[in-house]
Amino acid sequence: MSRALLAFPGSFSWLQIVRLGLVQTALGAVVVLMTSTINRVMVVELALPAIVPGGLVALHYATQVLRPRWGYGSDVGGRRTPWIVGGMAALCLGGFGAAAATALAETHVAAGLALAVLSFLLVGMGAGAAGTSLLVLLATGVEAGRRGAAATIVWVMMIAGFAVTAPLAGHFLDPFYGGRLMAVSGTVSLIAFAVAVLAVSGIEPRRETSPAAKVEKKPFRAVLAQVLAEPAARRFTLFIFVSMLAYSAQELILEPYAGLVFAMTPGATTKLAGLQHGGVLAGMLFVAGVTVFVGGPILGSLKLWTAVGCALSAAALGAIAFGGPVGPDFPLRAAVAGLGFGNGVYAVAAIGSMMALAGRGGEAERGTRMGVWGAAQGVAFGAGGFLGTLAVDLARLVASEPVYAYAAVFALEAVLFLVALAISLRVEHVTVGRRQNPLTETASFQLNPGFEAR
Repeated sequence: MSRALLAFPGSFSWLQIVRLGLVQTALGAVVVLMTSTINRVMVVELALPAIVPGGLVALHYATQVLRPRWGYGSDVGGRRTPWIVGGMAALCLGGFGAAAATALAETHVAAGLALAVLSFLLVGMGAGAAGTSLLVLLATGVEAGRRGAAATIVWVMMIAGFAVTAPLAGHFLDPFYGGRLMAVSGTVSLIAFAVAVLAVSGIEPRRETSPAAKVEKKPFRAVLAQVLAEPAARRFTLFIFVSMLAYSAQELILEPYAGLVFAMTPGATTKLAGLQHGGVLAGMLFVAGVTVFVGGPILGSLKLWTAVGCALSAAALGAIAFGGPVGPDFPLRAAVAGLGFGNGVYAVAAIGSMMALAGRGGEAERGTRMGVWGAAQGVAFGAGGFLGTLAVDLARLVASEPVYAYAAVFALEAVLFLVALAISLRVEHVTVGRRQNPLTETASFQLNPGFEAR
């Protein structure tokens, strides 16, 4: 019995894909309290330096380098569900621990911060373990033509977790005190864990293996070295890192740019951010709709849409950079909406391509591969925001006006997206059994001699 026959016998239905998306909803519900509510309480109510929550969030991103190890663990065990459930347990425990740490810091700062460090580490590791195995499970069980739509569903449902939890938690946090924060965080964590467990319960089919199929598992370092030694995996890792660096570098500088250069009020810049997020959602839905309802060898190609998304994002960032010196007459809102749309096209196509490429080495490497790319994504996203602000500060030391400093950084981000585009076009993929256009990046479940099931 070949390893290829250990793949899923069928593909997930739309309902099952939505169920798995609920895991991302639960994950987002816990994380949003860490990055928004607890962040604000530390700075405003506790009067701690902003670098404290900033460092804790950076610590959460730093743990993403462990994603390959979590993915390897699920490869060795042969099942992804225990890692999703265990990761969500760690994430929810860490989320509650962070709230407890914040409440403790009101009276014992040192003890509270020590607990916060442990809690944010737990959050990072839990999110990494659950998120990696969830994507691997989707990559294994979603057929080629649905991967773009599946990526959109999962991403949108994560955003739904943000959108639903933040206002509800805010309502129950007033009037604020530490014990109320713990109660709200604990309730959110318990609900999130229950939703995640119910969502994955019974969804992963049992794989029946014959004695001949059981081979000795290679150690983690050997598997990781094997993955990184493959040119296609290295190129895709580099693509993910460069593109996510460009994607996240504008995160913390776009609103200050709009305020300083275009004299927008705080309310106007907040609406601008909402416009960008709306563009992201539109771009994702567009790619999902085209790949599912139109498809074909060209319009169904995730590689094509990845390149288009990078090109649109680069063009929008270039326009934003050019618009500052033009002045108030420049249509900044349209450019920001275009940036969001390009980001959405790129993001969902890149995630779909990641799901397709994860199976190149078979089930024995699927989790490790996804972990490598997840680590590149997490580290780049965490570094992007910091490097974007640092680049602006450095540019302002030599620029005569702030507008030119910001314009230079936006132009640099546009160049990074063009570099990512060039890298993405060089990523190679295995051929599949049915006829496909060489541009098409998704893979079928049909077997081809010498290759693994995708």
